[in-house]
Amino acid sequence: MPRNPGMTDEVIIKLYKSGMSFKEMGPIVGLSDRAIRGVMYKHEILMNREQYSGQPRKHKVNEGYFKVWTHEMAWVLGLFVTDGHVNKQFHSIYFSQKDERILKLIAKYMDADYVLSATGPTKTTPTLIINSKEIKKDLEMLGIISNKSLSVPFPNVPEEYLASFVRGVIDGDGWVQKTGYVMNVTSGSQDFAAGLLTVFQSWQLRSELTITVSPAGNPIYRIWVKGKYELPKLAEILYTNATTDNFIFYKRQRMSQRIDY
Repeated sequence: MPRNPGMTDEVIIKLYKSGMSFKEMGPIVGLSDRAIRGVMYKHEILMNREQYSGQPRKHKVNEGYFKVWTHEMAWVLGLFVTDGHVNKQFHSIYFSQKDERILKLIAKYMDADYVLSATGPTKTTPTLIINSKEIKKDLEMLGIISNKSLSVPFPNVPEEYLASFVRGVIDGDGWVQKTGYVMNVTSGSQDFAAGLLTVFQSWQLRSELTITVSPAGNPIYRIWVKGKYELPKLAEILYTNATTDNFIFYKRQRMSQRIDY
């Protein structure tokens, strides 16, 4: 059974040390459990019995993180809805972010071990791994399941934490024009897009929803806020309850550049 391209011993070991089980690694590296175990033996890597039996290694995490609403939790949830992934087969969730500072902050908020998935030729974006059956269940209660991109609903977020949640959404999948006149969020879910549009409208922002079609034939929804004075207004809403660092810096700067302090 040949290895998949780019799957060197070093990459395989990194995948294992990231917390993935042999069963999870198999399709990625193109090797059987026995062959993967052989790589570990070859390099004298200490193995976790549960991990090679098919269960992801348990890492430290606050199991009840998504049970209690806070501004930090709402922001993390917004990031997860846009940049997260639920493993269908295992009790694992993943956050992907180009800005690794954000992943470290998520791990800090969730009281979680900072464990990143290995990168490779086709996977360059840093990805934080959280292994927890309870957290996966709590996300499902919020409507966030595996393969969520086309069907995720807009969660029932308490009004008090709505701005923090939307800030997370924009940090995850938002685009802000350099000049600060236009912002949009892209989603594959009609329900989520409609929910976000309703929020922007409730904030009395000049907003609209457009629809295009992907090469695969799936609809792509973009929720827009446009206007010289609209983005500063949005920024004042979004960053009211932000700390000094729980946001993407350049997005805040672009939205806030016309605020008269």
